[in-house]
Amino acid sequence: MAEGNNDNNTWQEATVVRLDETAFNEARSILFQAYRLEPTFQYLFDHRKPGYEQRIRATLRELIALYFHLNQDAIGVMEGDTLVAVAFIGEPELRLNLARHLGWRLRMVLTAGFASTRRYLDYHQKIRAMLPEGGTFYLPLMGVNPKYQNRGFGRLLLSTAERLCAERAGCNGLVLDTGNSRYLPFYESEGFRNLGTIHLGDYEDFVLFRDEKPSNVRAQPDTGTSIEHDGSYSV
Repeated sequence: MAEGNNDNNTWQEATVVRLDETAFNEARSILFQAYRLEPTFQYLFDHRKPGYEQRIRATLRELIALYFHLNQDAIGVMEGDTLVAVAFIGEPELRLNLARHLGWRLRMVLTAGFASTRRYLDYHQKIRAMLPEGGTFYLPLMGVNPKYQNRGFGRLLLSTAERLCAERAGCNGLVLDTGNSRYLPFYESEGFRNLGTIHLGDYEDFVLFRDEKPSNVRAQPDTGTSIEHDGSYSV
């Protein structure tokens, strides 16, 4: 996911909230729209074969359920009463141990299929090999409702993820990846650098890293927004 323009007036009208399971369906809907045309997902879940969208929905369902079950940070942007953007932030050990969650793997095989599950796990392993040593947090899922793109909500999610990471002891940075090269200038403008690429059939997936050590955390703009810590989003 990426979207470029940073409009501080829009930010001032938005509220960043922590998500819980009550936001499950809306978060999955936003992420489905964000990822169904993403080249990396098209390769991993074989968009040429029937049932592609079903495999995407199943994968997002299982990932979101896993992240909530493991109490990973999940944040959203609200405009009024509407959830318009979401992001999940994975702790370092989740990235290292994703393949070890046997229940998740079994549900993935049953819903997304063996081939897609195997490709997805292989892809994670390749990303893992590129990561810096130590406490690298990961943004595995992030998306903005298409109706609300180009209004700065992507930057707001990244800014919030940066603050959350900076609050964690031992966090040395954030990693994300994208199969859309046109998003690279956006991420570079947010302080990410390219760790390398993963070849996925005819596609390339770019693995990006941003140093989040306290001495390197960038000053944040005064947006008028804050994370609602005491009220998880509920439908």
